[in-house]
Amino acid sequence: MSSLKYISISDFRVHSRKVQDIQLSYQLFGKPLHTAPIVLVNHALTGNSNVCGTDGWWTDLIGHDRCIDTNLFTVLAFNIPGNGFDSIEAHCIENYKDFTARTIAEIFSEGFKALKINKIFAVIGGSVGGGIAWELAALLPNFIQHLIPIATDWKSTDWIIANCHIQDAILNHSKTPLTDARMHAMTLYRTPESLTNKFQRSEKTKMQFNVESWLDHHGKTLKARFNLSAYKLMNQILKTIDITKHRSTFNEVVSSIKSNIHIVTISSDLFFKTEENWNTYVEAKLVKENVNISEIKSIHGHDAFLIEYEQLKQILRPIFKINTSITNENNTYHHIRNW
Repeated sequence: MSSLKYISISDFRVHSRKVQDIQLSYQLFGKPLHTAPIVLVNHALTGNSNVCGTDGWWTDLIGHDRCIDTNLFTVLAFNIPGNGFDSIEAHCIENYKDFTARTIAEIFSEGFKALKINKIFAVIGGSVGGGIAWELAALLPNFIQHLIPIATDWKSTDWIIANCHIQDAILNHSKTPLTDARMHAMTLYRTPESLTNKFQRSEKTKMQFNVESWLDHHGKTLKARFNLSAYKLMNQILKTIDITKHRSTFNEVVSSIKSNIHIVTISSDLFFKTEENWNTYVEAKLVKENVNISEIKSIHGHDAFLIEYEQLKQILRPIFKINTSITNENNTYHHIRNW
């Protein structure tokens, strides 16, 4: 596993206008920084910066000779401060409700400055990570060549906000908050068809259905590797995605974004609904030419971006296919850098 590195950000102003110090941790994979095009990978709610290699959560997509090829790219992944992966837990953050998706984008922007990164080839993320990618594009409209939000949208809908409100109530009031919140979340991340296909009303014992055992397993597994303060923080960030807040209309904001936007939606997503993504595409296309949308066909719902790898590779491969006929490494980077 690539070693964790740290950036200290002093006197950072959070959403509530309070000021506090932030420790931003990150990992690098592939080519050394500033020798190749940079791909930023934003993790999802219970994810982290370990995106490829041993125990990497997106190893099927990122690595040597993979779709996002670490022989050709520098892959950068920040930990959302307080996610607990770097042992800096969210209880170090004074109030998780002081943080929003835009706050995290602003923290990442400070990370870019510290690393002397002026442009990046792509930002990719699923779910809340994709929402933060949208926030980064709105914050830094000339910074990203390819914006790839997967199973997400530029705003948290009322449906997302409602379910995050339920999650927050569980996390603050349940006797077993991590386990119960995770079980509730899993029913949103999958679909009735996915569960029917997997379990067929089968029983583990005379007293328990297999679907119940599966939910119990996911709840207990998360409790063993995650912490309560991190879950509260990440749920708050998920609830607060909105690139238009204190700015202007969506069309005005998106027209200022110079990135090529590649929306990836999932046909059966019950969380970030595909209809919302198609509406986003249509609205953006009215003011911006370089927008496209692809749809993963799956019965598995929101989690399909972690399941349907072959479809996802087909969608992403044209974006990450670079001119390999230029064998000189520096020339190749120069060719891509000047987009």
